[in-house]
Amino acid sequence: MFAIRLTDASDESATWVVPIGPDGPWPVGEVDAEVSALTGQTEDTGRAGRVVALPRPLGRPSRVLLAGVGDGDEAGWRAAGAAAVREAGDDEVIEVHLPAGATPAALRGLAEGLWLGGYRYRDAPKPPRSGEVRVIAANPEGYAESLGQARATATATWFARDLTNTPSSVKNPAWFADQIVAAAAGRPGLSVTVLAGDDLLRFGGLRAVGGGSVTPPRFVELSWQPPGATTHVVLVGKGITFDTGGISIKPRDGMKLMKKDMGGAAAVMAAAIGAADLNLPVRVTALAPLAENAVSGSAFRPGDVITHYDGSTSENTNSDAEGRIVLADALAYAAEQLRPDLVLDLATLTGANAVALGKRTAALYSPDDDLAEALTDAGAAAGEQMWRLPLADDYVDNLRSDIADRISAPPGPGSVMAALFLRDFFGDTRWAHLDMSAPSWAEANDLDLTKGATGWGARTLLRFLSSFCEASPERQPSEARPFNPA
Repeated sequence: MFAIRLTDASDESATWVVPIGPDGPWPVGEVDAEVSALTGQTEDTGRAGRVVALPRPLGRPSRVLLAGVGDGDEAGWRAAGAAAVREAGDDEVIEVHLPAGATPAALRGLAEGLWLGGYRYRDAPKPPRSGEVRVIAANPEGYAESLGQARATATATWFARDLTNTPSSVKNPAWFADQIVAAAAGRPGLSVTVLAGDDLLRFGGLRAVGGGSVTPPRFVELSWQPPGATTHVVLVGKGITFDTGGISIKPRDGMKLMKKDMGGAAAVMAAAIGAADLNLPVRVTALAPLAENAVSGSAFRPGDVITHYDGSTSENTNSDAEGRIVLADALAYAAEQLRPDLVLDLATLTGANAVALGKRTAALYSPDDDLAEALTDAGAAAGEQMWRLPLADDYVDNLRSDIADRISAPPGPGSVMAALFLRDFFGDTRWAHLDMSAPSWAEANDLDLTKGATGWGARTLLRFLSSFCEASPERQPSEARPFNPA
């Protein structure tokens, strides 16, 4: 990740970024007259994420970027930061002038936007941004904590994006597990367990889905256990490293983006690492059932009966509905072995998510009103949208099987039916399920989203987990360390 530095000393050799709020641009010295004139001649300059360039070939600074922050809330500052860093060149030093009285939330939004908008996949042909970003503030030390929070959040999101963007020719279950082991190494309080082979005998769903691939499945458990934590949250993420659909094979167009089918696993692993970087006072266990859903003579078939970790059975009626089958094992494992206070699962589960809610919004399911509200609020603060959908009992009869406890892909509304299937495996704990297939991928750059994997969910989870800090306000984030694999 490129550096963002807080300072009170301006440098006229840099490109200046001047925020424009609801009342116009904030004053920044000798360029005020030109900025005001350009603002008066340009429509919509204050809209969040709108950037207008002011060239000054004979002046210092030689270039000024007018960045709209909308109403001046955290989301507006995030949009402004993302747009400004995209407008700047890769090796350009930019200097953002923070107005007097700007809140810590404004700085956090700005920094998150700068880092998220400036993301580039680590193995992309174009090298990452090298230019420095300086934030000019009258009281730099007053924003240090917010900058640390933004850094940890962006680090987690970059990691989730990198994992998801990696081609499946590289990214198999063993590779994914190795990335988590490497990322956790050297971070105090984090531990990793990886199960494979005979250790997966009770994971009938995971073994069935991964049985058709030459790269066997893995089950990764990443744990953050800070001293004195009294609440235990388990995060479960779908980890299909590539999805052909199996015997129920997808058409070509349906396979093009299936390297992203482990976006849920990437998000929960990144969030657990982010919790460590933020030193959050809550125990977090992230679980990733990892498999490649491939086609071969050993692939599981429609009509097969699968025995899950809890001993219950599912009749497979569509091998392209494999995500819920591996999640079922992980959820049952969490209920029996971990006995958490709360379970959240994230999964790129159904195309019905996009049909119902479009490309930017995840589907949220939970029987717990307070939990649903808390997650929705966390998503809104983080800049990740979700919408609560009903767990409609009218459709429960559709799950019935003549030869098993349930069928895996019953008729009915796709996203709702998947949530009803998973409901059996949460045990008696509080829970929520997020179907985030649609917002896990962006077709083009859009403010804080870059084309490709979005890392959706990592930001929301960290905002949600940070709510447990209210009892421990003295805790400070540690230095978030980007993960740079060998």
